[in-house]
Amino acid sequence: MKRWELRFSGSGGQGLITGGIILAEAAILDGKNALQSQSYGPEARGGASKAEVIISDEEISFPKVEHCDLLLSLTQLSCDKYLSSLKPGGILVIDDSVENPDRDDINIYRIPILSTAKEKLGKPMVANIVALGAIHSITEIVSQESLQKAVLSRVPKGTEELNKSALKEGYGLVK
Repeated sequence: MKRWELRFSGSGGQGLITGGIILAEAAILDGKNALQSQSYGPEARGGASKAEVIISDEEISFPKVEHCDLLLSLTQLSCDKYLSSLKPGGILVIDDSVENPDRDDINIYRIPILSTAKEKLGKPMVANIVALGAIHSITEIVSQESLQKAVLSRVPKGTEELNKSALKEGYGLVK
């Protein structure tokens, strides 16, 4: 495995920071090195938000994501803002409400993350877990077992089955 640099972006309240923490925790459970950082706008909900995760078999000597291997964008604004940080050959995962960008040097996965959470599962707040399932199907960056264990350790008590369903829906979004 190489060093993976991932950036999750969208608006505040979409659970992207929690998603980054879960992915980093899953990597650690798999015996890898992982680092997670975050930033968000002044509004707690609705402001711009991003989480960054670095996963590596090697020691992580530089803790910032500069040119990401994978960019998740759940809003048009976040895609427009961070697209230039996605390296050529990188993976862009966008919600189907986001327009395909004009770049032919990246792999684009345009999938219904937000509508799956809202309509299929009835809970918009599990969009981050749906996204993690999709990212797993694309990259297999962590094991399914570790990802589920990390999800279940971080979600509110009483929502475990909902979040397991969200993960499963996310796996199925990528063909």
